Amino acid sequence: MPIKIPADLPAYDVLTREGVMVMGEEAAARQDIRPLRIGLLNLMPKKIQTETQFARLIGATPLQIELSLIRMTEHRSRNTASEHMEAFYRPFAEVEATGEKFDGLIITGAPIEHLPFTDVTYWEELVRVFGWTQTHVHSTFGICWGGMAMINHFHGVQKHILTAKAFGCFRHDNLDPTSPYLRGFSDDFVIPVSRWTEMRQPEIDAAPGLRTLLGSDEVGPCLVEDPAHRALYIFNHFEYDSDTLKQEYERDIGNGTPTEVPVNYYPDNDPAKPPRNRWRSHAHLLYGNWINQIYQTTPFDMTRIGTG
Repeated sequence: MPIKIPADLPAYDVLTREGVMVMGEEAAARQDIRPLRIGLLNLMPKKIQTETQFARLIGATPLQIELSLIRMTEHRSRNTASEHMEAFYRPFAEVEATGEKFDGLIITGAPIEHLPFTDVTYWEELVRVFGWTQTHVHSTFGICWGGMAMINHFHGVQKHILTAKAFGCFRHDNLDPTSPYLRGFSDDFVIPVSRWTEMRQPEIDAAPGLRTLLGSDEVGPCLVEDPAHRALYIFNHFEYDSDTLKQEYERDIGNGTPTEVPVNYYPDNDPAKPPRNRWRSHAHLLYGNWINQIYQTTPFDMTRIGTG
């Protein structure tokens, strides 16, 4: 089954050209099964790039997905046209007021790692989002800073500033091969990493109920399951396009920002050569497994989400 997104959303044409099954309103209305409602709370500056990345991954499953784009209520994007935001995004306050429920919610990262959580301008509303997920969302997926913020809110686990940016493609280990979220995963693989902060494994281990599923000797824990809050937290970027790290590297070079060549990313460590994507298959596995778990466990009657 395809993902249902507006036909005039930029991601629609991009994913159609890539062969991802997408559908508009008319085709979706003819389907007899209930679609899974997945929300994307997009905190990234490049909204269109980010929404396309996640739509690509959750749209590759055999289930019908209805994607809803959500933004923080008062925060205004300076990197995405206001027309796009008005056409496709709803403020969280509006979503909250309707009382509607979601089978899944993705909370993205944000380029504000250097700030203490409480100094983020929309922190109070984001804390409200975290509480709302417990009654209105069946499964939540926190990405990078979004995952760090969630694990901090629910468990008090702190983020720590790194002395040097973790930047590149790092090998990770499959720490729990029996997890339903890791079906089909290799024993080890690479994941794009781009962050100035880290979560530390001993502090995660000290928080009751958390289970680390993926981790790296070089860059620490990556994917953490939090069954009590029906949540996953991932601190790295399976969703990245082949050239996302390249864009970040060239942006920093262009800005005169001191930066290193992304580790294990360019062939022969040569930025003149086009990077090769070595994480795409595991990205689809992870998000496909997440969607499958939602499908297997979410109530058919959406009013029951968050009540058990």
